Amino acid sequence: MKKAIALTSGVLTAFALPLVTFAAITNLSGAGKFVIDTINNVLVPVLFAVAFIVFLYGIAKAYIFSQGEPEEISKGHKLILWGIIAFVVMISLWGLVNVVANTFGL
Repeated sequence: MKKAIALTSGVLTAFALPLVTFAAITNLSGAGKFVIDTINNVLVPVLFAVAFIVFLYGIAKAYIFSQGEPEEISKGHKLILWGIIAFVVMISLWGLVNVVANTFGL
């Protein structure tokens, strides 16, 4: 458990530190706009694509490749569920980034 917490905090720090640095120099070079544009134009579409691929693979696994086996159908349904959850998280992230960007005028 301690390893998982340490790994999670290390990963979050590795991703958050550049964002904090960019936020500190926003008035100097417009790096905040760069971060927002990167998230909106690169990160979110890539994650939407991954979520869509997982969703489609779950459909294929549940209904095409399962050959009627209940265990394989269950695995496919779990992939479909994770794909839908990823869509919801991505829409939330996209909305949150846009709210923050519009609030601070980035």
